[in-house]
Amino acid sequence: MLSNVFLKSLRDERWPMVWWSAGLGLFAAMMIAFFPSIRGNDDFNVMLESYPENLKTLFGLSELTDITSAVGFFNAEVFGFMAPLLFVIHGVVLGSGAIAGEEGRGSLEILLTEPIARGKLVVQKAAAMIANAIALGLVLWIVLVIGTRIIDIDLSVLNLAAITFSTVLLGVTFGALAFAAGCFTGSRGTSVAIVAAVAVGTYLLNAASGIVSYMEAAKWLSPFFYYNAANPLANGLNPAHAAALLAIIAILLGAGYLGFTRRDLRL
Repeated sequence: MLSNVFLKSLRDERWPMVWWSAGLGLFAAMMIAFFPSIRGNDDFNVMLESYPENLKTLFGLSELTDITSAVGFFNAEVFGFMAPLLFVIHGVVLGSGAIAGEEGRGSLEILLTEPIARGKLVVQKAAAMIANAIALGLVLWIVLVIGTRIIDIDLSVLNLAAITFSTVLLGVTFGALAFAAGCFTGSRGTSVAIVAAVAVGTYLLNAASGIVSYMEAAKWLSPFFYYNAANPLANGLNPAHAAALLAIIAILLGAGYLGFTRRDLRL
């Protein structure tokens, strides 16, 4: 098992994945169960319209026209803030623990005593991180598909897959950043701090681009823009935006690979 770092990493994360899946599934189920109580109730739209425009932009609600519709509700309550936040946290936990976590626990030395090259180790660690993120995305998608069919909520299965895939890509993007930072520094705390700063900064940058006119172009620098700007839940996946996130992930993982394979490890 130790010589197959990919399987070892999946095994090590099996119980955290169970709890993540259970929590995320419960959250999605609660949102599905709540929707019928506001469907078609215009009072919620009136309440939303009373919010300051800047506040709505900050929380990704500026483009909503009808929160009592299925698309508007799930964009606001699931994919506007909570789902991306949970997937980013999940990605950072896995990414920062992949290399830096092993190094901090002293278990990286044991892994490197096995007949496995550094490059292969880092590739398998990255693959395990991505596999876990995809598995969590599948849990969310399955719960949403089953729940919306049971309660007769009009949401496209393909569009649900599109927004879920986009959410997974966002989580993996920040997970890849944490992974790369851990590969370069060997410190889990440092990698988490770096990602926290970048995540908050790019989120605010994306929000500010919709509030301040001269900052509009700054949205292209934020992964959060590529995540949901094209409204995948209503329009399907935007290939260009998905490709941008995939490119960022590839660059970060490539940087992590180089950083780890060339760094002088002090084990």
